[in-house]
Amino acid sequence: MADNKKGFFMYKGFPLVRKENEIYYGNMSDEFVVWIQIEETKEINGLKTATKLRLYRMATDDSLPPMERINKTAEKKSLYEALDIASAWLERYRTS
Repeated sequence: MADNKKGFFMYKGFPLVRKENEIYYGNMSDEFVVWIQIEETKEINGLKTATKLRLYRMATDDSLPPMERINKTAEKKSLYEALDIASAWLERYRTS
């Protein structure tokens, strides 16, 4: 685990938090975070593996209605692909 104050697992410089079949990726203090839903899993070599994930890039602005916060979506077939695109989405706003 990366050394940080809150103890969150970090991936490519952003916190990664999982609760059951939902993953939240990014800093709540930034403009956007990515919400990842694990929709399907398959057992591969005795290990439960995500095979269908839906991603939502969401604004962290509490003044927006919940459905207006979502401004980008995608669907991926592996957690690696999902985190790769989520990282790109967040990195664009980190540097701007």
